[in-house]
Amino acid sequence: MTAHAPTAVQAEGVGLRAGRGGRRRDLLADCALRVPRGAVRGIVGPNGAGKSLLLSAAAGLVRPDSGRLTVLGQPAGADALLADVAYVDQHRPLYPRMRAAELLAMGRDLNPRWDYERAAEIMELGRIPLDSRAGSLSGGQRSLLALALARGKRPRLLLLDEPLSDRDPLVRRAALGLLLGDVAESQGTVLLSSHVLGDLEEAIDHLLLIDGGRIRLAGELSELLAAHRLLDRLDLLECQAGPAPWRVHPVDPVDEEPRHLTPVRVDQETQTRAADAELPSLEELVVSYLRSPSVAGWLAPRHAAGPVRRRGPERHRDGGGMTVSSPLRSYRSG
Repeated sequence: MTAHAPTAVQAEGVGLRAGRGGRRRDLLADCALRVPRGAVRGIVGPNGAGKSLLLSAAAGLVRPDSGRLTVLGQPAGADALLADVAYVDQHRPLYPRMRAAELLAMGRDLNPRWDYERAAEIMELGRIPLDSRAGSLSGGQRSLLALALARGKRPRLLLLDEPLSDRDPLVRRAALGLLLGDVAESQGTVLLSSHVLGDLEEAIDHLLLIDGGRIRLAGELSELLAAHRLLDRLDLLECQAGPAPWRVHPVDPVDEEPRHLTPVRVDQETQTRAADAELPSLEELVVSYLRSPSVAGWLAPRHAAGPVRRRGPERHRDGGGMTVSSPLRSYRSG
């Protein structure tokens, strides 16, 4: 993904509020973001952070209270986007008395690029009978039916709000695999909100973390991970006491337990010297920022910092049999 890729979604100073009348409150303020076409961006954050509202705004169902939100070069919600944007709401608003076959037929009649085979592949994952009424299906089957209707549309932008949280891991991964195949084939774009961070780490290439009405992390996942390392208290003290101290900024408070790993943010110069240090997982990175609301957020630069060594198996057992990491093995030997 290059910095010059065309833009799928762009927000400039966007503010979103929830509630009615005097009870309206800001969920997101002065939001600025850019999602390049062909990206799979995960949106994460605690409940009530504004993830669903942001997706609804991109789908054109709600208007931003301030700022400018564009989708595929058009104002969000423009009539010209009807054929190009598909949105799967977390509540799965299907017509309960309609049969699955009737909903698929309606998808064919309403969408000029309708692809029955794409929809059928999702239906088969849930073993959904075509003669079943939507209201009689299980929650997981309704999720897959809604996703089938969205995928069959062949959208250029697919917006998914907790699309498969009620399905088992095998079905979730199979469905995500189909969606990723669509992106690779047609350079579509996916914005995916989910609390299942393990699935996200395998699927997304961009991350957006929303918390406390602001964006805490944003950018290519590889860049975000490359800007952080896992160090324990002893490693951290050794780094800071060396002849060329590393510039590190703990995200979590450093635990007194010597072998407790703490995510730290490193600057560009320190990244090079910390090449052998262990990278955090997506879950470790997200949870650390959520636990530390006072820590400044971090927006990745537009260009990747180079190849990233993903988390590896460099582990050993301490004297008590506990598995621990050796992030600074080469540093210490030097």
